Amino acid sequence: MSAVRLTAAILVYLLPLTVLSYGFPAALKLERAVPANHEMEISQLKARDRARHGRLLQSLGGVIDFPVDGTFDPFVVGLYYTKLRLGSPPRDFYVQIDTGSDVLWVSCASCNGCPQTSGLQIQLNYFDPGSSVTATPISCSDQRCSWGIQSSDSGCSVQNNLCAYTFQYGDGSGTSGFYVSDVLQFDMIVGSSLVPNSTAQVVFGCSTSQTGDLVKSDRAVDGIFGFGQQGMSVISQLASQGVAPRVFSHCLKGENGGGGILVLGEIVAPNLVFTPLVPSQPHYNVNLLSISVNGQALPINPSVFSTSNGQGTIIDTGTTLAYLSEEAYVPLVEAITKAVSQSVRPVVSKGNQCYVIASSVAEVFPPVSLNFAGGASMFLNPQDYLIQQNNVGGTSVWCIGFQRIQNQGITILGDLVLKDKIFVYDLVGQRIGWANYDCSMSVNVSATSSSGRSEYVNAGQFSDNAAPQKPSLNMVGKTLMLLLMFLYTLLYGRGSVICGRWRVIISRPAKPRRRNV
Repeated sequence: MSAVRLTAAILVYLLPLTVLSYGFPAALKLERAVPANHEMEISQLKARDRARHGRLLQSLGGVIDFPVDGTFDPFVVGLYYTKLRLGSPPRDFYVQIDTGSDVLWVSCASCNGCPQTSGLQIQLNYFDPGSSVTATPISCSDQRCSWGIQSSDSGCSVQNNLCAYTFQYGDGSGTSGFYVSDVLQFDMIVGSSLVPNSTAQVVFGCSTSQTGDLVKSDRAVDGIFGFGQQGMSVISQLASQGVAPRVFSHCLKGENGGGGILVLGEIVAPNLVFTPLVPSQPHYNVNLLSISVNGQALPINPSVFSTSNGQGTIIDTGTTLAYLSEEAYVPLVEAITKAVSQSVRPVVSKGNQCYVIASSVAEVFPPVSLNFAGGASMFLNPQDYLIQQNNVGGTSVWCIGFQRIQNQGITILGDLVLKDKIFVYDLVGQRIGWANYDCSMSVNVSATSSSGRSEYVNAGQFSDNAAPQKPSLNMVGKTLMLLLMFLYTLLYGRGSVICGRWRVIISRPAKPRRRNV
């Protein structure tokens, strides 16, 4: 109780000094936001709070965290997915995380052939535009309909004037439907505060038809969450509204049940290396220059990896394994087999190169590195290019996880390679960075806002597949901390406060430098 009185006394002392020193009005007029009779519907209060949160988020921006489940293991799940809350009232939808496409879509209530159950032990839902009070179908004349032209075979339905779409994926599956606009609900960290149940209006697809693997129930989800660069992607929509930065990051956990981290924001790590994105490409294309085994570059013609006419190297979380052209696959497998020939027994199983081994793969198999433009290398441990097929009587069979693609000149780096690493997609700087990391640990995340740069150091709320938790500070101490930081920033132009595992930095925007003309 004495601590509360002391804090209150400090606040009473400091607030008048702040007002007098910086010329703010000495008298403030307060008006009641809630009627005196307290007769105000909870729905009205929630709507007002959502509007306020929207204004707050648009003025500051912040870090948005999504839970991650699933695993790379094709014998278990073979995909990573997250949970979204869409509509009013919000409903949960489980969607695959896919950096190889642009659009977010979920199964619609009128969907034909959509799966009813899932082997992933998740409850599948259907989006019903008529049941959400904030849902609005996108008409053909809506300017936002043009966003879809960049990402899909968009068209107009003459019958109902709806902006429609059709997608065909590389595995032969497909979906079609129409676009709707509705609220996406999420938790966000702005400054040092958690803003739960925040909302932003986004355009997404309402799927009315699905084909191929999308209709199989063994690993069915509600839809696909595209993280591409085009205007229809959620990351582009939120960035254009000032809600989130044009950067997102993930860290997909490989072992012990999978899961991981997915944030709209930049994961900060000291050993990140970056390579530039190839410009004017529909996917996240990077320039792969060479492949090394045990530090020795393989004899592969560099033209095999060149980006042109649909060829090149793509980073795609929607792909489970990894794929190489014939000209790169054969030298890689030969070099690995030669390096382990004295310790294992090579076998071929269903066309795949496999090895019977009685010890740990880490002790026997060589390191592999993928070398990219800009001097960035991606170092692969044996578990990043091998898949365990079975384990019997003290021996196990491990197979090469890379698959060959004939006559296409394309390289796809899927979850097998991407797991157990931080990946940062910097869309402003047009580059991708990565670093090996234990994705079960907490991460450092940063976001650039209009008031400066905020850093959240070892916050810990982005771990164990959990949504952000509230800081462990009590409200009185937190208020005092922010007030002191605010005063310090006004006086010196930059404030920094460390409290527990939280470090918050606020700086006034620098004046623009005059350019010489």
